[in-house]
This record gives sequence, structure tokens and C-alpha cells, in this order.
Amino acid sequence: MQRLNLGFHLSHITTTSSTGPDRIGTVQIVKVTGPGRSIFWLDLSISNSIYGQKLQEASSEKDLGVIVSNDLKVVKQCQEAYSKANRMLGLIHRTIRYKNQKVLVSLYKSIVRPHLENCSVVWSPHYTKDKDLLERVQHRFTRMFPDLRKMPYDERLRKLGLWSLEERRSRVEIEI
Repeated sequence: MQRLNLGFHLSHITTTSSTGPDRIGTVQIVKVTGPGRSIFWLDLSISNSIYGQKLQEASSEKDLGVIVSNDLKVVKQCQEAYSKANRMLGLIHRTIRYKNQKVLVSLYKSIVRPHLENCSVVWSPHYTKDKDLLERVQHRFTRMFPDLRKMPYDERLRKLGLWSLEERRSRVEIEI
């Protein structure tokens, strides 16, 4: 109520609130009447306690493997997907000695790419930097073949029978 600076004398303030021990926030309908006019507004205040215990505020939350932040940006999700996929790609690179193209593509599709595409419909990146971060993993995979290293990225994808991750996300969004 201290935020009111309406520039006229307040003759009457009526507040109706709805609170209780099981509610997380407070909803108030406030009516301010002054000379010749009335103002109504809805005051939503969120309390940080429930049943008397203080709740901890979080900047992001992970649900079903997807990180959702307060501002709904997917930067953290992209970084985590990149990190996991990069680790899996490094594992394949270190453990597989015989670099058969068919075997490596199969391993990439079954072990690495799921980390990059898990629930991508929900968190599909919009910023170029996030898209490039995820695409870097596939760039690295296509450079694992010595005979393909000198080719441009699009040509390497075509030779391996792969699409860019951006194209795959677009196709999934169109189908849904």
C-alpha cells in the first residue's frame, strides 16, 4: 500500500484478500476511492513460504530432462546437451579403433545424437549461438573420418547420409 502515489487524497481503501496456510501466494483486489473516482486493481504477491517454511528460489529447473530457466531461454539446456553429446563422441573416438564409416555413423545416431535432440520440440534453440553450439558436435563427428576432413561440412553430411541438426529440428516441428 505504500506504493500508492495517486496525487489525490485517499478517502477509503477496501482490500479483499484470499490467503491460507496451503496457498503459495496472496491475491488481493484493492479498491481505492478518492474524490470523484474509484480505482480497482489486482495485487498478486508471491510469498516465499508454504506452511511456515521458507522456499528456496531457483533460477532454473530440470523436468523430464529439460532445463527451464526463469527467462525461458534455452542456453543452459543447449550447454548441457552439448556437453553430454561431446563426452559421448569422445568416448566413441577413444574406444573404437577400427573407424568403419557405417559403424561410426550407427554409433553416432544411437549414442550421441539423442543427447542433442532429446525433447528438442520443447527447447528448440532460436539464437544462432545456441544452434552453432549444438552443430559443433556433428562437425566434430564428420571430421573423425580422415578422407572427409578436407571437404566442406555440407558435403561431409551428404557423404555420410546425415542432415544438419537444424534441418532435423525443422522437419520434426513441421510434422508436429
